[in-house]
Amino acid sequence: MSTILLGSSGFLGPQILEKYPDIVSVGRTKPATGMKHVDCPTLEHLPEVLDKLDFDKVIMMIGSSNHTELNCQNMLAIEKNVIPLKKVFAYFKNRPIKKLLSFSSILLYDRSKMTLPVDESQPLSTYQNEYIFSKFLGEEVAKFYSDVPNIIVRLTNIYGPTTALDRPDLVNQLVEGLVIRKKARVLNLRPQRDFIYTADASDAIVKLLDTDYTGPVNVATGQMHSVGDVVKILEKLSGIKIEIGDGPATGHMQFVSDNTLIKKLIEWEPKYNLEEGLTETYKKMMAMYGK
Repeated sequence: MSTILLGSSGFLGPQILEKYPDIVSVGRTKPATGMKHVDCPTLEHLPEVLDKLDFDKVIMMIGSSNHTELNCQNMLAIEKNVIPLKKVFAYFKNRPIKKLLSFSSILLYDRSKMTLPVDESQPLSTYQNEYIFSKFLGEEVAKFYSDVPNIIVRLTNIYGPTTALDRPDLVNQLVEGLVIRKKARVLNLRPQRDFIYTADASDAIVKLLDTDYTGPVNVATGQMHSVGDVVKILEKLSGIKIEIGDGPATGHMQFVSDNTLIKKLIEWEPKYNLEEGLTETYKKMMAMYGK
């Protein structure tokens, strides 16, 4: 039996497939040469496509994390992040599998009530914006289909090399600006976040598929760094001075994950510290897009 990944055209999906080539991509976009792929032109075709495949684990990545786009349209976040998840869970209600892994966000945690480090039991604030509300509804879908063994990954600030440009994430915005336009800007140096490199996140996600656990789990490093730390490293790598603004910060001013649960579930530690992950990201993006 094998693992399938639904929706490989985004940011993290191709990273998982590159590192774990035995995982089969299922979707409308064929990933890089050499990766296993089964074409599925639309979500409506998914049941007939899946009926023909032999697998027992699923990584569900159909959706969008483009906060800016999703928060500007009333129904788009529901259409992108909730309806596809509901359809996928409904299918697997009638097809036994070992695990279905879907994705939420640490942005759900209530920044006015949480205490650091943040574990999975801390209070949520679900109505902040369209994107966060869609992630909350996605978690509710997973709870509704509790007879389908599933894990909800609450993913922290992820970064890494990608062909998916114009990402809303801070690190990838900065790297893309430095590599392609030779300039970048941040609004605020003060926020402190838990940044995780894609290779480390990929390892954790694949390992979680083999656990008996169901429910939410933070996937993060358990280390906190400021935006200022990121800026210093990228300036050193690029030799370009990043413009510093004085705008308001969005999201948590401070966030670091309590990794007690994930360490209990799997043997996993991040292999990349912040400087190592940023160096790999910058070098690989330079190789792809640098002039």
